[in-house]
Formats: sequence, C-alpha cells, structure tokens
Amino acid sequence: MARINSRTLFLTTSPRTPSKMIPEIMLLVEHFAGKKWDKESQCAFMEVLKNENFFNGKGENDPAFSARDRINRAPKSLGFVKLSPTIKLTPAGEQLISSKRKDEVFLRQMLKFQVPSPYHKPSSKAAKFCIKPYLEMLRLVRTMGTLKFDELQMFGMQLTDWHDFERIVQKIETFRIEKAKNKGSYRVFKAEYLNTELKQIYKERIGQGETQTRESADTSLDNFLRTQSSNMRDYADSCFRYLRATGLINVSQVGKSLSIVPERIEDVDFLLEKIDRNPLTFKSEAAYCTYLGDTGNPKLFTDNKANLLEKLHTEFSGQTISEESSIEELKDLLGNLRDERRDNNIKNEVKSIKEYKLYDDIQSVFGDIAAKKFYDNPIMLEWNTWRAMTMLDGGNIKANLNFDDFGKPLSTAAGNMPDIVCDYADFLVTVEVTMASGQKQFEMEGEPVSRHLGKLKVASGKPCYCLFIAPTINEASISFFYMLHKTNLAMYGGKSTVVPLPLTLFQKMVEDSYKAGYIPNPEKIKAFFETSNTLAQKTEDERTWYKGMLEKAMNWLG
Repeated sequence: MARINSRTLFLTTSPRTPSKMIPEIMLLVEHFAGKKWDKESQCAFMEVLKNENFFNGKGENDPAFSARDRINRAPKSLGFVKLSPTIKLTPAGEQLISSKRKDEVFLRQMLKFQVPSPYHKPSSKAAKFCIKPYLEMLRLVRTMGTLKFDELQMFGMQLTDWHDFERIVQKIETFRIEKAKNKGSYRVFKAEYLNTELKQIYKERIGQGETQTRESADTSLDNFLRTQSSNMRDYADSCFRYLRATGLINVSQVGKSLSIVPERIEDVDFLLEKIDRNPLTFKSEAAYCTYLGDTGNPKLFTDNKANLLEKLHTEFSGQTISEESSIEELKDLLGNLRDERRDNNIKNEVKSIKEYKLYDDIQSVFGDIAAKKFYDNPIMLEWNTWRAMTMLDGGNIKANLNFDDFGKPLSTAAGNMPDIVCDYADFLVTVEVTMASGQKQFEMEGEPVSRHLGKLKVASGKPCYCLFIAPTINEASISFFYMLHKTNLAMYGGKSTVVPLPLTLFQKMVEDSYKAGYIPNPEKIKAFFETSNTLAQKTEDERTWYKGMLEKAMNWLG
C-alpha cells in the first residue's frame, strides 16, 4: 500500500507511454511468475530487462527501486499484475497481452482506478480524495468540448474530489475569459495565474514555512512553486497520454488540447451516465485486486449488441453486417473496418506525398518542430521524417509508429525497433530521430541506434545503413558513430554505417529532392552512405569525417 501526500490529483505516471508496459509485464511473468516480489527478484528483473531490445533505461543506481517504479505503478495500479503473495498475471493482464483491442482493455482498467483504494490511501497531509481520476478527466473533456493542456495542468489536477467538478469547470471558464482579456505575454500571464492557484492549494504549508522539497535544499517560495508546477505538469502529461490510449480521445498537436473523437461520443456519454462516480469500498487489498482484474467490468457501450450494431451501421453504412454474429465477432469486424479505414487514409497520404503535394506542409512542420510548437514534438518528428523519407526517394518506407483509426500518429515506435525502415530491395536504411541534445542524446540514443541497425543486418542479410537525425548533433554522438565505422563488433553485425545529420541539413536534402524534379534512384541513397564509409577509413578523426559528410549532404544529388 502506498501513502499519498499529494494536494493535487494522483494518477499513474510510469511508464510514460501506456503501451510500453506490455513487453515488461510479459518479461516479468515469463521469468518470475510464482516468485515473491522482493528486493532479490526486483534486482533480478532489472538484470533481465537490461538485456532486452525494448529497454532504453539503465536502472543501475538502485535496481530494486527501478523495478518497483516500473511494475508497482501502472502495471499493478491498473490491475494487470498481482504481486502478493507471489507474482502473477491477472485476467486483465492476460487480456492486455493477448487482445487485439488493447485500447478497450486500457479503458476498462483506467475507469476502475480510484483514490482512495487499498493500494493508495491519502495521508492526513493530503487533499481530500474521492475520485475515479480517469472517469472525471473524461467528463471534464466532454464538458469543456476542448480541454487545453494548460487547463488540465492548472485546474484538472485540482480535482481530487468529484463533488468539486462544477467548481473546477467554473475555474476553467474564468481562466478562458481572463486569457481573452490579456494583452501581454501569454507565458507570463499563465505563470502568474498558476502561481496564484498554487499559493491557494498550498496556503497552509506555505503559511507554516514548509517550502523545502525532496528535490532541493532550496527553501525559497519560488523554488517551491516551480517544483509543484513541474509536478502538476508531469501528472497532466501522463493523463494526456493515458487517456489517448483508450481510443476515445483526440490530441491536437498544434492546439495542445484534448477532445472526444466524434465517432466515440456515444461511448463516452454512456460511461459518464452509467458508472458510479464514488470510489468503491473494499475489505481487503486482495478484494480490490480481484475487482481490478475482472475483464468484464465496467460495461462499455459496445458490450451491448444493439449498440454495437448501431455503431457499425453508422460508421460503415455501406458494409454488409450479419446480425447473427456474436458480440466478439462484431467487435472484431468493427476493429477490422477501422484498421482498413486507417490503412486507406495512410495510403492516400503516401500517394499525395509521393506526388510532392505535401512538400510545403512537411517543411513547415519541421520548422514548427524545431521551434517546439507541438504538444508531443518527438512523435511529430518521427511522423514527419517518415513523410519526408517517403517523398525523398522511391523505396518502400515503413514507419514503426502506432497510428490511430484515422492515420494520425498515436505513439512512437516500440523500443525494440528502428523508428523508420527504408527498403530499397538490394539494401536497407534505418532512420532514427530524437529531440534529445547534449550528452543525454548520446546516452539515450547511441547504443540503441547501433543495436537496431545490427539486428536488421543480421535479419535481412543485406547491406544496411542508418541516418540519425536531431535538431542538433552532440559531439559524443559524432564520436561514437564514427568509431562504429572503423570497429568490427559482432554484437552490431560488424562495422556500422551511421550518419548523423542536423535537422536543418536533412531539410536541405529534402529540398534538393523536390527541386530536382525527379525521384532520386536508390543508388543515390547508397552512394551517400558509401561516401561515409570511404571518408571514415581515410580520415584520422571524427571531426574531419563529420565535416566531410555535412558537405556531401549539401550536394547529395551531385
């Protein structure tokens, strides 16, 4: 059981992207089912996890803590695993792993999450909690029509008791009016508004001089407010991502806002009407675990056959639908039709891309990414780079993104594969992108990039190269990728050709392709990477090699 001391809304924040927990749950059960979840098994779990392709972390300082952070939060809190008396998958966990409709599984579990609960009990210092957080956040989005991230951070995170819902709605309405009146900088206005809210939330603590935080010895009020603002932002960000995983929510990248997917409004209204807003009472932790693990509750709109048929006829009016089919068969049909619609949307976009109809849009999006104008810049960089590579040349370009039902990016590639794979028949190119900079870029991306490339070389048996793109390239990354050109490492499939390029120069390559008036043939692509191999063997240091590759990129079609 965890004690909650928070004065603002509590919900799960780890992992940051819900889908990332699936392979880790599978690994946990595969190696440790039936064992006690103690320091020994926690450390052993991290040792196993470190060797997996999908793991990008380290967990070196305190592996037991890292294991608990990964498993005790979302996997346990949402009822996918049972950790007492021994490690075991719940029925919900089994369904998460096996079901084709993972959004439905996430939705059911998130709707059951509540505070207080036998897993999470507020302390005497905490706010009054009486809430099912995800249910009320869905209600807030539905009520407001569109809910911006800043509104969720400042006001949604204050909703610890559902009885205060109308008060929070009024706060948002007042904020919108005051924002419309503001003639100065929005950033300054928002910071001042948030500080006023925080001072009210923590009025008692501030009055007693209790402004020291765990993160710092600085006891100043400014530092305290910055820390609480950051915490609220982290929880709001997690709420954004977890709500998106239900399939009910659209995220506007430009507007940085949430709204209900129009085709799912009936589903949301059904849930808001039928599900009791009060947290349930349980006699024991085991009883709560059993409740969470139940795969049949709560009932969804599409668990009713008549509702499901109505939805199929509405969304896909030209489709022949057998009313004799079972609910599961109808759900599968609905999922398949939505997949087909998504694939068609992607095909249509690819056609427009290859005809250079989206050139201006692609370049504009890159500019907005560099200026960090989107809610989720990493996913936009991955998606837009896929579009650019599709336009750049004639290969078969596959993004390992997760797309929503309408062909828009939902989440980034899983950690065990490259962001983008370009197949040119005789050779392949992986493309890896990151918004990270500085030393963090090398620590996060260096080893996974080379591992993904090596894995592809072994699997394909063909020459493979990698293009690494970031707004800025760190010197440690340059040195590492240069070294890979010259070092024969079995774990990376021999020598590795990884060319790092700043985003602006990649944009120049795209521009050159557009101006050329023809689709560059694969040999131009291959020649670019072979130039890198030649330069790496001729040069004595990474700076000379990198300078040469920048020059080549400036005139890659010459």
